[in-house]
Amino acid sequence: MYERILLAYDGSVEGRAALKEGALLARQDKAQVFLLSVVATSGALMAAESNHAGPLAGALDQYNAILESGMARLVEAGIPVTGKVVVGEPAQCIAAYAREIGADLVVVGHRRKSLVERWWSGASGAYLVDHLGCSLLIARNP
Repeated sequence: MYERILLAYDGSVEGRAALKEGALLARQDKAQVFLLSVVATSGALMAAESNHAGPLAGALDQYNAILESGMARLVEAGIPVTGKVVVGEPAQCIAAYAREIGADLVVVGHRRKSLVERWWSGASGAYLVDHLGCSLLIARNP
């Protein structure tokens, strides 16, 4: 059913749930898998980077390690994978990469947020629903 699956991965418990569910579907459908890690460009990170060179490089190193860990899990499960780390707003980066690779399924993890966190961080889920041209699976960690 699915030929090209994009898994958004940040190393969190929720991200690992998305990785697991996406891997199961990829194995079942013999789909090509793409793993994406997004270094979120928060105001704090960008302010720190403008004052002192280095915080962004440190974040990139951290996310490259997270990506490598996720890729290793998939390879251990017998699933070939292509990985990429990008910098930007996560929902926008996920949607753009999904278009770039021609994904027919995007798998993301779900993290509960308080009302204040939702207001502060915006509506990433709504952005994905509105801007993806393919199916979206939201994996929940039981």
